[in-house]
Amino acid sequence: MSPAGPRLLLIGPPGAGKGTQAQQLSQAFGVPAISTGDIFRHNVAQETPLGLQAKAFMDAGDNVPDSLTNDLITDRLEESDAANGFLLDGYPRTTDQVRHLDDFLAGHNTAMDAVVQLVADPDVVVSRLRKRATEQGRSDDDESVVRHRLEVYQDQTAPLIDLYTQRGLVVAIDGIGDISEVTQRIMSALASVGVTA
Repeated sequence: MSPAGPRLLLIGPPGAGKGTQAQQLSQAFGVPAISTGDIFRHNVAQETPLGLQAKAFMDAGDNVPDSLTNDLITDRLEESDAANGFLLDGYPRTTDQVRHLDDFLAGHNTAMDAVVQLVADPDVVVSRLRKRATEQGRSDDDESVVRHRLEVYQDQTAPLIDLYTQRGLVVAIDGIGDISEVTQRIMSALASVGVTA
């Protein structure tokens, strides 16, 4: 049986490259990258009972409540490919979700190994997102919208970073640069806290 991989959390502002780095780290460690957005879309597409509940909130333009998000994530973490490690992207987003994840992991006699915080200068992120919006024809993604998303991220995520920092789990990485460069920074930082591929 292969040795267990790490249990990692990836946190960073919109446009910091979380999705890209999640794929890189998933391959490097041989663990699934679990994205809340992907889970929502998969469950909605498959019309699962949880997916249908989530779709009702999404269609109304509301955030999916913590309880339902927790159920969807728990459901995914119970799948066999996540038994030996995983990388979470987009979850937890609230302190209630952190508590739920803590309880889930404790129930499986395990815990998070590290929290990778991708740090990016707001101005760089804004220009990155605006470029991506133009390339994808999303003209609605103007600077004020992007800056608002960054403020929301800061408000919601700062308490989580503080919480995980108190536990000594956060490694902060400069998320700006060549994809492979950023991946290398993350791997080096993780190795320095004993998390190796």
